Amino acid sequence: MNVFAPISSLMTDHKHLVTVSPEDNLLKVKEIFDAHKFHHIPVVSFREIVGIISKIDFEHFLGGASLYGEGKITNEERLQNTHAKDIMTTHLGKVEPDDRINVALEIFTLNRFHALPVVKDGDLVGIITPFDILKKLSDEKPAQPHLVYEAES
Repeated sequence: MNVFAPISSLMTDHKHLVTVSPEDNLLKVKEIFDAHKFHHIPVVSFREIVGIISKIDFEHFLGGASLYGEGKITNEERLQNTHAKDIMTTHLGKVEPDDRINVALEIFTLNRFHALPVVKDGDLVGIITPFDILKKLSDEKPAQPHLVYEAES
């Protein structure tokens, strides 16, 4: 993998992103996490990213059920009455599609982010995660396989 290639060569583009609006309730967020294997949902308002919800943020919210007292309010009611804007992370690191992969790697390393929104002119155009980079690396084949793999007897 060329770490100097543009992020756009690895990112999940906007056509494949699943997003929520700040006003969507957490039942919708739960449905998305239940239906997909990803761990981050961008929160967008008119294509502009305003936050992100990680699966960990969501599970932390669910774990706070005891704060509401036993039997007074159900988890489903909490999910129905809480909005994405209430639990989203708002101070986000962002990259642009033309930034290099090594820039994303540096941001991931220094800030311990697990997802970076990719924006162009203020609009969300994609997302990149360390998993995207690892997957690309694991899919690579050596240029000289005979030096890597032993010949079968």
